[in-house]
Amino acid sequence: MENKVVLISGASSGLGLACANHLNSRGWQVIGASRRVLSPTPWNALAMDVDDDSSVTSGVAKVVTEYGQLDAVIANAGWGLAGAVERTPTEDAKAQMETNFFGVVRVVKAALPAMRERGGGHIVIVSSIGGVIGIPFQAFYCASKFALEGYAEALAYEVEPFNIHVTLVQPGNFKTGFTAARRKVPIEAHSPYAEAESKAVTLMESDELRGTDPRDAAKAIEKILNDNRPPRRISVGRWNERIGVVGKRVIPFRLFERAARSSLGV
Repeated sequence: MENKVVLISGASSGLGLACANHLNSRGWQVIGASRRVLSPTPWNALAMDVDDDSSVTSGVAKVVTEYGQLDAVIANAGWGLAGAVERTPTEDAKAQMETNFFGVVRVVKAALPAMRERGGGHIVIVSSIGGVIGIPFQAFYCASKFALEGYAEALAYEVEPFNIHVTLVQPGNFKTGFTAARRKVPIEAHSPYAEAESKAVTLMESDELRGTDPRDAAKAIEKILNDNRPPRRISVGRWNERIGVVGKRVIPFRLFERAARSSLGV
């Protein structure tokens, strides 16, 4: 993989950092992009804000100019927002979509010309099991990931003639800094959602803190990058979380929701 170049957004922490470190160790030329540039790193760090058009455009252009190619993109940058739908400020919901959805859109749009000109490439979009199964009190996080699922599926049809692959990665709970960085709508004692929200968010964060090693996700992503016929979607994490993705497709929705309630804290 000495000549393969991969750009990873959100590389300063979590799954992005794990991917950058792992792929670098496997011979990829890694450019890890983030708002907060890490230093020093064994790979090339790039300052790039996925919320900003010009930052993404110039960042991707810099990679293509310096390396002469762009073989893969791992669109990973994102953050979490917790709160009851009724009580979440619209501006917070918009900010969630701005990074988690439109941040991916910006990176992919900037990368596609270089991939087309080179005759192929691979776009890996980090979705979530929460992009398939709605999680209570994380509605806008789920909305951003559900949006990525449809976006990536449509994108795949458009770019297939140019030998560009698109894969959605759906992680379950991984032990990363994502939990501590989550933004939360303050729970007010008089809120009719207070008890249920507190219980569900506490359970969710407990599961995350006991989550899988992010290096496991990095290894799974490396595998699909090396696959000549990569899958459209893969889920990664514990089997008892991943099985819900299949269960939702085959179990009547009332039975599925009844079975899912306890695991979701409601």
